[in-house]
Amino acid sequence: MGLTHGEHANGELPRAELADRVLGGWTGRIAGNMLGKPVEQGDHWTRERIDAYLRLTGALPLTDYLPPPPPGATGFELRPEWRQCVRGGIDGSCRDDDIDWSILGLRVLETYGFAFTTEQVGREWLLRMPYLQTFTAERAAYRNLANGLRPPLTATYDNPYQEWIGALIRADVHGWTSPGDPRRAASLARRDAVLSHTGNGVYGAMWAAALIASAFTAPDVRCALETSLERIPASCRLARTVRDTMALHEAGLDWSATLITQAERTAGLGWIHTVPNAAVLTAGLLYGEGDFSRTIALTVRGGLDTDSNGATAGSVAGVRCGAAAIPPQWSEPLRDRVRSAVFGFDGVGIRELAERTVRLAESA
Repeated sequence: MGLTHGEHANGELPRAELADRVLGGWTGRIAGNMLGKPVEQGDHWTRERIDAYLRLTGALPLTDYLPPPPPGATGFELRPEWRQCVRGGIDGSCRDDDIDWSILGLRVLETYGFAFTTEQVGREWLLRMPYLQTFTAERAAYRNLANGLRPPLTATYDNPYQEWIGALIRADVHGWTSPGDPRRAASLARRDAVLSHTGNGVYGAMWAAALIASAFTAPDVRCALETSLERIPASCRLARTVRDTMALHEAGLDWSATLITQAERTAGLGWIHTVPNAAVLTAGLLYGEGDFSRTIALTVRGGLDTDSNGATAGSVAGVRCGAAAIPPQWSEPLRDRVRSAVFGFDGVGIRELAERTVRLAESA
């Protein structure tokens, strides 16, 4: 299968370790998503504003969910759902599309197997995902599906969001079910992504899936990043941005200087575009230095699409360390329960989702 950097196929991972890593991926994704959700508005919640809020609330260094806003604070308006995703208010995960898409991807694999088609992905969207719970490229593709268009036209017709982050946030399940096999993970993610995205939007999904698959077996996160880049065109802007971020880290720049540099290099793309978010995510993974809390905290503090980036960083970090090593302040408030807009899945247990994912990984 072309495995590199010492990676090996799933058959060499003991089942108990695989189960712990997959549960870590699900738990980390949900925790990272919840951490970033209150400040998900990248044009308002800049990196500087997020850190100002954390200083105001005495939450630096950030080692737990965001604190609630202090009475009378102005200029720090959180998203409307903030009460359900700040310290002391979390009682199970609140609904979010970043988690809905992982659940729907799991449903696609359970229903159609690993030979699923892009058309079948679209069918599951129409059957199980409410239209108003989709956004940007996914909403455009959903509308196109409902109007009778077929892939790849669903991605290109009247869709100005083709390179935004939506396909990347759908990719995790393809990594979780392809442990140690980034080539396969990227192939699965591509088949899903082309329903709604093109170019760097598709490459973002392939990169994220390969990164998560690599995280199971690579010796460190930098090796996982290097392996994931082998699965997308070396000359695409996404690959160049990830490599640039890795080079800045290796050159000894601190986290803040790296993000300032990359913000200048990706200026004008907008806060939901795949490329600048990949820089924030890559920096969070590298400067997180293998520590779960530090990884998701730095990623969310990096701004832009905070809940999506926090979710992907949490997935990678959770796979790396396993569920048992995730600090309890992240996992315990989730109560092993997921709110979801996906038909038939609201209230599902995180452990159940992980067990179903492991069964798929073992059947591959």
